[in-house]
Amino acid sequence: MTDFPPLQNDLLLRAARREPVERTPVWIMRQAGRYLPEYRALRADEAFFDVVRTPELATEVTLQPLRRFPLDAAIIFSDILVVPQALGLRVEMIPGRGPYFPDPLRTVEDLRRLRRPDVREALRYMLEAITMTRKALAGRVPLIGFCGAPWTLMAYMVEGGGSKTFARAKGWLYRQPEASHRLLSLLTDVLVEFLIAQIDAGAQVVQVFDSWAGVLSPDLFRTFALPYLRRIGEEVGKARPEVPRIVFARGAHASLAELAEAGYDVVGLDWTIDPRQARQLTGGRVALQGNLDPCALYAEPETIRRLTHRMLEAFGPRGHIANLGHGLHPDHNPDHVRAFVEAVHDYVPVASE
Repeated sequence: MTDFPPLQNDLLLRAARREPVERTPVWIMRQAGRYLPEYRALRADEAFFDVVRTPELATEVTLQPLRRFPLDAAIIFSDILVVPQALGLRVEMIPGRGPYFPDPLRTVEDLRRLRRPDVREALRYMLEAITMTRKALAGRVPLIGFCGAPWTLMAYMVEGGGSKTFARAKGWLYRQPEASHRLLSLLTDVLVEFLIAQIDAGAQVVQVFDSWAGVLSPDLFRTFALPYLRRIGEEVGKARPEVPRIVFARGAHASLAELAEAGYDVVGLDWTIDPRQARQLTGGRVALQGNLDPCALYAEPETIRRLTHRMLEAFGPRGHIANLGHGLHPDHNPDHVRAFVEAVHDYVPVASE
């Protein structure tokens, strides 16, 4: 185990455990990326996955937003689709289009093409980037590792890329439930290993992104998504109980109560649910993360400040990590991102709990 400098800012870790904090911690999904001119400059000569697979470049991109904004965490620069790549599928990142699988899973027989990887070898580049970044942070803030959820990864692997409906992938759930469970179980096994390896490499928090949970009906979510999220939360928690776990299942409002009992310390929220309602549904069993509408950052800074303060008031001061309800957009103005972060910093609660 690598020795790292002591952590100087543990606000996020304490908030994740629902301990008292001096102020609400803040980080932002996709805080490193295309909206930053320094990122675009780096990418001018480098393909997306080349940056992801080069620890020095991934470290640099991870640190870029922390040089601009007083954030309370870093999140390693990578992509959820490194896991399908490790399983043997080719993934390309097409400018203006997003991820593309030239040869996706079309039939049950295609499952034979997948190989069970040696996670620590196949994804060594990300683990090295985590260790390198953790050292470079020098204890300034905690480092977040992450992975995609089994259903979201399956959705991409079957659909072949992004989609509004993921009809092909959902069709598998209805027509090929046994094969779907086999694929989801394989992904879960790999993801548990992957998150544990990230923690061993230096990640101090881990988040599971179920970005496409919202395309599933409540019944499909409880059948094909929730059991595997629970396995990840519980198995990683058993193996590395000291590291907080966050689950972000966008659009899965109907299952918030179950997510609060799925082995995670924090449940992330998108912008379409009221924080007070989320508190009621989760019953104080977990901390909450979120959930300002990312499009609110197109407003003027003073409006961003007002909306952010309203959000913080709704969540209350205990057990909350400020974030957006999804990731930053490529055309967001960095000055407006700063307005959001600074609004979290300067918020004074109306009344203490």
